[in-house]
Amino acid sequence: MTSAELQHLPALQARLRALGAQPVHVQRVLRLWTHALPLAQGRRKVEHFLPAPLLTALPTLMSELRGLVQLRSQHAGEDGSARLLLGLGDGQTVETVLLPRDGVCVSTQVGCAVGCRFCMTGTEGLIRQVGSSEIVAQVAMARSLRPVKKVVFMGMGEPAHNLEAVLDAIELLGTVGQIGHKNLVFSTVGDERAFARLPQGKVKPALALSLHTTREDLRAELLPRAPRLSPQALVEAADAYGRATGYPVQYQWTLLEGVNDTPEEIEGIVRLLGGRYGVLNMIPYNTVASLPYRRPSWERAAEIARTLHRRGILTKLRHSAGQDVEGGCGQLRAREAVGREGRVRPVVPLRPVA
Repeated sequence: MTSAELQHLPALQARLRALGAQPVHVQRVLRLWTHALPLAQGRRKVEHFLPAPLLTALPTLMSELRGLVQLRSQHAGEDGSARLLLGLGDGQTVETVLLPRDGVCVSTQVGCAVGCRFCMTGTEGLIRQVGSSEIVAQVAMARSLRPVKKVVFMGMGEPAHNLEAVLDAIELLGTVGQIGHKNLVFSTVGDERAFARLPQGKVKPALALSLHTTREDLRAELLPRAPRLSPQALVEAADAYGRATGYPVQYQWTLLEGVNDTPEEIEGIVRLLGGRYGVLNMIPYNTVASLPYRRPSWERAAEIARTLHRRGILTKLRHSAGQDVEGGCGQLRAREAVGREGRVRPVVPLRPVA
C-alpha cells in the first residue's frame, strides 16, 4: 500500500488489520495518531500490547501519517488564532486555522466548487477532494501545537461535496479522537444529501448552515453553484436536524457592506429565524482586495446585532480569525502561489451584487 492510499481512513484501517491488528489495537494506534501522542505514551508500552508485525511496521506507519500534512507557514493573529498553510503529499496546499479557546477549523477540499462570490477559495474552483485521513491529520497537526477540544469543518471546500470522507473523519474524531459530538461542527451551504445522511451517523455533529441572505435571488447570486433550495426550505431542514440532535443550529452570515446588511435583510432574518432552535453567527467580511466586496464598520455590525437581539433573534457578532494577517480563507494559499509561480491565476471579474 502506498502512502497516497493512506489519505483515506478505510485504507488505513485495512492496513492495520493486515498487520494483525485486532479492533483494540486499531483503536490504540489511531488514538496515538489523532492525539499527536508519542509511541511511548501511557502505562502500557506498545511492545507489550501490539502484534509483532504491527509493532515492527509502526514507526514507518506513524511517520507516513505525520507526513500526510506538513506545516508550510504559520501566521499568528492578535486574537490568539493562527492560520496554518499545510502542504499535502501531492504538493497541493490547504489552510487550517487554530481558533481561540481550543478550537481548530479544517479544510475538506482543495478549492471549492460552490464559487461563493465573496470567497477567495471559490475563485479557483475544485482542484481535488481532501481524504478523510488528511482531514484528521489537520487535527493531529493542530494538537501537536496546542490543545484541541472543538473541530469545525468550515475551512476550504464544501463538506457536503466530500461527504463520505468528512463523515468518516467525524466518526473517528468523535470516538477515538475524543471530541464531544456537539463540538464537531459540520458546515454546509445547504445540501439535501447532507441533511439526509447526518442523522444516520454514529456520531451526529452540530450543524452550521451558511445562509448569508434571506433573499432567494440574492443567494443565487452570492452562491452561484449552491443547491437551489430556498432560504425557507434550508432553515426548515436545518431546524429539524437541530431539534433532533439537541444541538442548536449555527446560522452563518458573512456581513457584506451594502449587500446583506440592509433593513430589508434584518426584517427577513426576523421572519425566517424567529422561533428557530439556533443562533445567528454574524461575521463581518474578511476583505479580499481582488473581490468587489467590503466589510461594514464594526459599529454598523454591532448595531445590526443589537437590533436583532431586540427583535428576539439570538445573534453573536464574531471576528473573522486572521483579519490582522490578511488570512481570509484561501488567501494564504493564493499568496504562496504568488511566491511559487510569480503570479496567481487570473480571477474572472465578478458582477457586483446590486
